[in-house]
Amino acid sequence: MDRVRDVRTLPKAHLHLHFTGSMRPGTLRELADKYGVHLPEALGSGRPPRLRATDERGWFRFQRLYDIARSCLRAPEDIQRLVREAAEEDVRDGSRWLEIQVDPTSYAPRLGGLIPALEIILDAVETTARETGLGMRVLVAANRMKHPLDARTLARLAVRYRDRGIVGFGLSNDERRGLARDFDRAFAIAREGGLLSVPHGGELSGPASVRDCLDDLRAARIGHGVRAAEDPRLLERLAEARVTCEVCPASNVALGVYETPADVPLRTLWRAGVPMALGADDPLLFGSRLAAQYEIAREHHGFTDAELAELARQSVRASAAPVDVREKILVGIDEWLSV
Repeated sequence: MDRVRDVRTLPKAHLHLHFTGSMRPGTLRELADKYGVHLPEALGSGRPPRLRATDERGWFRFQRLYDIARSCLRAPEDIQRLVREAAEEDVRDGSRWLEIQVDPTSYAPRLGGLIPALEIILDAVETTARETGLGMRVLVAANRMKHPLDARTLARLAVRYRDRGIVGFGLSNDERRGLARDFDRAFAIAREGGLLSVPHGGELSGPASVRDCLDDLRAARIGHGVRAAEDPRLLERLAEARVTCEVCPASNVALGVYETPADVPLRTLWRAGVPMALGADDPLLFGSRLAAQYEIAREHHGFTDAELAELARQSVRASAAPVDVREKILVGIDEWLSV
């Protein structure tokens, strides 16, 4: 019988974590008190809210809760606190490398503008990485619900700050709204500037959404991508191109993409040879962090420790970590498995 090791001590990379969604519930309550923000029961209780975003009404509720939480981040010290606590949680869960995703336009009105907001975020990430020892970088994400010209502005800004720790360019929010091809120029700007293409796709929409990310945005990784499991040819394509799917099991269930953790098609992607990087997405709203996603793979899909170690390796290989950092983490994975 395979030995059951602690997944929290398994070295891994975390490639799918949203900025506001990384906040601790207690921190949100404290900031809400500080700024006089009324939190609805779904956010103030300390328990994950009941969400189902497979229809537009459910997605609107999810976004409303997210926007309320975001409104509590108003000062540089709030940003610094969020980043530090996100890093501490990741370190506790065995993460050695974190790529945190943010749309700086969402914070610009309260932080002095777009460029000041981005610089505050990057400063916080740089300081936290130095103080915690966790490798940290930033993915700048455009919003599908906004005009594609806004995405181009963000892409140019992301490239401009590439030397400050930005490694990728993404596209988030409701994939049922806004065609991927409308954002192709923004992604071309980002790719030409040396950034990874990491759009969301294949979560709320089916396999066509994943194909659009590949064809129109030349995705290096797909945020979620689980709906690719419905198309065997698409799975073959992802496997052959070594495009990693950032799979977030707890999120998929919380948003109603799948009914139970056992329904998330981890084994289907695994058997097809599609690389995966497990992620927590928005722990504030979904109630679980990185290590819990590995526990889901173990408990609900029968992944052995050797298979969990390979999932961790896949997350590291798909990351933007420097070669020496990757090699060190991979050695740590082998050591975890050998003990």
